[in-house]
Amino acid sequence: VQLQASGGGSVQAGGSLRLSCATSGRTSSRNFIGWFRQAPGKEREFVARINRIGGLTRYTDSVKGRFTISINEAKNTVYLQMNNLKPEDTALYYCAASVDSNTYNYWGQGTLVTVSS
Repeated sequence: VQLQASGGGSVQAGGSLRLSCATSGRTSSRNFIGWFRQAPGKEREFVARINRIGGLTRYTDSVKGRFTISINEAKNTVYLQMNNLKPEDTALYYCAASVDSNTYNYWGQGTLVTVSS
């Protein structure tokens, strides 16, 4: 399983970015695709996830109403639309794949999001 994250950049507070995660490999190993982030000096944290079967989504509280995760099965790509960005959203964002959403075994490289005030 391979994942390739892209779409990071620098924006001002209130702006938007869309991250993409291109996936490939065994389908059953990527039933769940999640986005995580790690800010400087902080531990990595869960941001959002989507179940490829059924499309159910879950978000961490701090991004609810601002971020939307979606999937394009034809392109094997998962998106994270981020609106109303805040400086505290600044982090390295990673996408990852899991069989059951408990353990993410496959990780892509990070894409950096910087939000200035």
